Amino acid sequence: MHAPPPPPRPQYPPHLLYRARELAVPGRRLILGIAGAPGAGKTTLAAHLVDALDGLAVLVPMDGFHLAQAELARLGRAGRKGAPDTFDAAGYAALLARLRVPAPGGTVYAPAFDRALEEAVAGSIPVDPGIPLVVTEGNYLLHDGGPWAQVRPLLDEVWYLEIDDAVRVRRLVDRHVRYGKQRAYAERWVQDSDERNARLVARGRNRADFVVTQAL
Repeated sequence: MHAPPPPPRPQYPPHLLYRARELAVPGRRLILGIAGAPGAGKTTLAAHLVDALDGLAVLVPMDGFHLAQAELARLGRAGRKGAPDTFDAAGYAALLARLRVPAPGGTVYAPAFDRALEEAVAGSIPVDPGIPLVVTEGNYLLHDGGPWAQVRPLLDEVWYLEIDDAVRVRRLVDRHVRYGKQRAYAERWVQDSDERNARLVARGRNRADFVVTQAL
């Protein structure tokens, strides 16, 4: 069975890029957050903005702070990977605080998440001090539980991205299949884990600066 192809790149309203350009002013550093439920398209939108800003922005994803599989197994949380307590939320907040005030001449290295390995990889993303805009995306940017409450005050602006739930769930299942899961297993995982997390994420919607509803 062939894995499903990735979804086509959506078309975004032009005002999103216009606003991102307003935030990316050389000589200062701002952080734009893109939040939303699993499968909402956060990474795609963030990458689109960074590409369009052509050297004025860098993408630092929250997913780089996933705990390692071995640590999740030790804690008994491997079956809930993606829940708030399966990330190093305090470490993510500490990185954001460091990125807000770049040291002259000092490159900061952020971790990335490798979906093929299902592991975070340290030191993957260089953030040069001269880049004016950091774009960060993830499920829990607006979550106010535990150490996640430190995150929202560190973000200058947060957009909440949402799409039709049926489309979002289908995308999630297809993504899991592309990365090697059997479809039946992927469907169970989405319903038992991803959708539980999606309901939690939705509770932070009203803490966003504005909501981006993706037309399909």
